[in-house]
Amino acid sequence: QVQLVESGGGSVQAGGSLRLSCAPSEYTYSSYCMGWFRQAPGKEREGVAVICTSVYRTRYADSVKGRFTISRDNAKNTVYLQMNSLKPEDTAMYYCAARPRTGPTMDPTQYNYWGQGTQVTVSS
Repeated sequence: QVQLVESGGGSVQAGGSLRLSCAPSEYTYSSYCMGWFRQAPGKEREGVAVICTSVYRTRYADSVKGRFTISRDNAKNTVYLQMNSLKPEDTAMYYCAARPRTGPTMDPTQYNYWGQGTQVTVSS
């Protein structure tokens, strides 16, 4: 059972930056796809960014393209989400997730393992 631990959330003003990190409890094979998802109060969980290094593909939600960057350090077995130019609408609980197969899907039901989440709050 893979456990994922997120860190790096916090409170920032609009236009600021944060970097989220996701560290699995054990080695996740490079064939795994890793994703960041978010859920705001009263809304469904949505995909933010996904990375599948086996096929070297990334995918982003339209709302974050050009502002967020997902990356993966296989040596450290860690996935990052660099968030720049943050907006109040980015406020949500952010979750890291993993799935042991290829295909950069943004569908949260296709991910097997989830972290507990880290809160991101952006004030105007």
